[in-house]
Amino acid sequence: MNKNISRTIAVAAITAWDVLAGPGAYADDGGPGDQSEFPRIISQPEDQMVYFDSNATFTVTTENADGYQWLRNGNPIAGQTNTSLTLTNCGINDVGFYSCNLFKDIEVVPTRSATLTVFTNSVDPQTGVDPVVVFGPPVFSSGGSGTCPGPYAGYVNYKKTIAQGWGWAPDTTNGNTVFFATDTNRTDTKVQYVGKLGDNGCAQTLVTVPNPPVSTVYRFTIYFTNNVPMNAYSIVLDGFKP
Repeated sequence: MNKNISRTIAVAAITAWDVLAGPGAYADDGGPGDQSEFPRIISQPEDQMVYFDSNATFTVTTENADGYQWLRNGNPIAGQTNTSLTLTNCGINDVGFYSCNLFKDIEVVPTRSATLTVFTNSVDPQTGVDPVVVFGPPVFSSGGSGTCPGPYAGYVNYKKTIAQGWGWAPDTTNGNTVFFATDTNRTDTKVQYVGKLGDNGCAQTLVTVPNPPVSTVYRFTIYFTNNVPMNAYSIVLDGFKP
């Protein structure tokens, strides 16, 4: 019998047992409730930010797992059933949230969702500095804070990993003194910056980091009041190092 079908049948059987036996029916005797049978995550998949057309690898380290299934935005990726997932020649269509389901018999344990962000850059002929275009996955989550960003229905975070330096550094090459982040797709969004030292600012569509900058590196967020995009969404960083 197909292993996935077996797991589905087994889950149904456990559900029926729960209903008939009631609370406290499981003992620590190697039966369905024995915690020793669950897969254990040793290390989670980590966020990745890669240059266009380069590769990204997500890895999970586990104990007591006998099967794996990688997912993108919650959907299984065909054929990706190992402890690592490598994406080659990454582009906009690869941006998203990646996780892995771990299996042990009928038990399923999910990992955290790790983010894949991609970026590109080219030299601005007017400043000689590289504007960076970053594509990140939207998050559907409502909230609000003051007048900026104010109430929102979703957002996209743009950040580097700790190993990559946490955020983007203002580039003072050729005497450049202008550092700003822009949403070039829409005019109804709020753009926010946060420096590593805690300085921050927010404005509609475009936000400028003061000169001289307080922090050495910065992260950015675009907030949506409505119509949160379904696919990868870009921000343009002018005056920042790639």
